[in-house]
Amino acid sequence: MSQIATNEKIPNNVDLASDRRLQRALEQWQPSFVKWWVEMGPVGFQAHDVWLRTAISADSDGWAHFDYVKMPDYRWGIFLADPVKDRRIGFGDEMGKPVWQEVPGEHRNALRRLIVTQGDTEPASVEQQRRLGETAPSLYDLRNLFQVNVEEGRHLWAMVYLLHSHFGRDGREEAEALLERRSGDADNPRILGAFNAPMLDWLSFFMFTFFTDRDGKFQLLALAESSFDPLSRTTRFMLTEEAHHMFVGETGVQRIVKRTAEQMKANPGREPRELGLIDLPTVQRYLNYWYSQSLDLFGGEVSSNAAQYFATGLKGRAHEDRYEDHVALEGSYEMTVPKDGKLVEESVSLRNAMNEILRDAYVEDCQRGVDKWNKTIAEAGVDFELRLPSRRFHRHVGLYAGMHFSPDGQPLDEAGWAAKQGDWLPSPADRAFIDELMQEPVLEPGKMANWIAAPNRGIKGKAVEFEYVRRD
Repeated sequence: MSQIATNEKIPNNVDLASDRRLQRALEQWQPSFVKWWVEMGPVGFQAHDVWLRTAISADSDGWAHFDYVKMPDYRWGIFLADPVKDRRIGFGDEMGKPVWQEVPGEHRNALRRLIVTQGDTEPASVEQQRRLGETAPSLYDLRNLFQVNVEEGRHLWAMVYLLHSHFGRDGREEAEALLERRSGDADNPRILGAFNAPMLDWLSFFMFTFFTDRDGKFQLLALAESSFDPLSRTTRFMLTEEAHHMFVGETGVQRIVKRTAEQMKANPGREPRELGLIDLPTVQRYLNYWYSQSLDLFGGEVSSNAAQYFATGLKGRAHEDRYEDHVALEGSYEMTVPKDGKLVEESVSLRNAMNEILRDAYVEDCQRGVDKWNKTIAEAGVDFELRLPSRRFHRHVGLYAGMHFSPDGQPLDEAGWAAKQGDWLPSPADRAFIDELMQEPVLEPGKMANWIAAPNRGIKGKAVEFEYVRRD
């Protein structure tokens, strides 16, 4: 079990001190990262003490230390899960051979593209969320926001380490570019669409951390199977941190619907918005938006790139050991595809359907969370059910891009979509209402904004009333 060298300028468990050239390169990148953090990270709280967890071990138990820290002083570092002895390639054409410790020349460009794309999502989400602290519903939520932010920053470090250590000058240039792109910038945007979408309110933040960070979970699970062992070890440790991000989203939405449903029961005949609450149809519209944005992140339903990644061992399926056939040369996948104005069933070779297989696992995982939200609504005695829309709804990538479908997956013409989209996606009026509702932060320990219920418990044994962010 490896321990993290916490006393070094860059905390790490990769024996960075033994490679002086690499250490100097990363130490030269570090000031640029901190400059980016101060300029593009959380607004208004950089000088405050925040009760955060910091990695101190690569072990899954007791791996983090909790204490107050100012975010610019956070100990970002490079942490890889411990190597698996005699690990072998677990899928694709090279199955059974030893995993790679260095990048094979023939896979250099593809691996770099995978690492850069993953790395680009990390600073992008920090940029998207940078102003949310100004409208935090509680100190508890403010602290959780900042925990997500600093760990996304650390995940950027994880990818930058791989770029610096395995891709030479190209990797160093890519690492610089990761700090130059900006979420939503018209001239130099982030690589993936969902990471350029504006995030101006906490309902969007909770939906993002539930749906979009869950996409991140499944991408990391697929990369954890990689034959490139340093990437596998890096993403396995990232998954340890990612769980909290999804917890923030799942419980955040659950607390919103709990507050609304309980107040609906207590105030029969009153509209939730009149009570300063987020009505459940609006929650559904935000769900539709962020879920469909996140579905796009998996890529096209039929993908030769995904097939190539699988064949060459670069990227597998989540939990590859659950499958019987690890070569996937003979199987097929039944898929609904648009053809000649109709939806028809087609068989797609299994390798070409790898994106859709990963998306299947994602949809199933999302449904479990939505079921919990619906249980909370039902327990309050309210007759309303949140639903995941069809994966054909509101898509901008893949087979259904540029086409219109209802939330139940039925095709629509342009007029039909124009007439109904306001019922299915957040309208300008919805966004204006949410913006007005969340104008003022609630920063007194233990207090909550009216529109959200208190959590069941605090963080790491602390009370909900604990002063998670010191404002003095």
